[in-house]
Amino acid sequence: MTKQLGLLPEASDDLKARPDQIGKTEVGYREVKAILNKASGFLSEYDFSLNPYAGCSFGCTYCYAIRFSGRSDAETSWGQWVDVKENAIALLRKIPAGKLDGKRMYMSSVTDPYQTVERRVQLTRALLEILAEKHAPLLVVQTRSPDVARDLDLFSNIEARGGRVQVNMTVTTDDEEVRRVFEPGCPSNSVRLKSITHLQEAGIQSCITMTPLLLVQDAGRFAAQLSDTGVSRFISQSFHSGNAEFVAGTRQVAMDLMAEKLGCRSGDVIKEHQRHYNMIRSELVQRLGHVGEGREGFSPPF
Repeated sequence: MTKQLGLLPEASDDLKARPDQIGKTEVGYREVKAILNKASGFLSEYDFSLNPYAGCSFGCTYCYAIRFSGRSDAETSWGQWVDVKENAIALLRKIPAGKLDGKRMYMSSVTDPYQTVERRVQLTRALLEILAEKHAPLLVVQTRSPDVARDLDLFSNIEARGGRVQVNMTVTTDDEEVRRVFEPGCPSNSVRLKSITHLQEAGIQSCITMTPLLLVQDAGRFAAQLSDTGVSRFISQSFHSGNAEFVAGTRQVAMDLMAEKLGCRSGDVIKEHQRHYNMIRSELVQRLGHVGEGREGFSPPF
């Protein structure tokens, strides 16, 4: 079925709002030299990464993006601040129409484009409006927020111009208690699964990323929940261990929490978690079919 290119509202270089605080999160504003950066490392097969924000209010305990924040207090303040790239709209608008056609773009690599601040500021939506109006990129959107479904119209418009969109939804466990321990600022698993189901049913290619795959109570039940979304693309990953591919490893606070959950010594947590991961991953592969992993899993899907 051919998708019709809808009418887009006239875009502005202005943010929808400029809050200084959202909940416990301080919101700052800064200008950047570029909004599209050359992708490297684990995402080197992409042409660009696009991060509307710096920092992330979700504050997941295991997040490695903290290593790239550039703040001296990042280890203790992660999750308590986010910086809005206030000139991002103007920078993207300066790129000539069609210049990004066919370019592989990953949004986002070190922040969540749909964290809570996006509801007020709407910077991610403004950037997508420009892409939908002027370009046809091959876009992968990575999030753990159900708010991504808000922009279904823009994803459809990008595809109507000849681009492609895949939405990756991160779901790391079937256990809400585990989710609350490791991802205290994030939406629940159930609303994430509902959102990705909606996008998949609407015809937007979708993927569920279990990265990192935390502790799972019932692998069979978890596989059924994932399968019920209609999604057929999956990626899993164990805790980052600080190897050359990831540059930075999982934060120590997450290691300590995992050791407590596994009932093992802190020094044994990688080995014990890997054992759990291998067992769960094996059953997920058996029930879901192919489950990508590592660099291969995150290769551009188109």
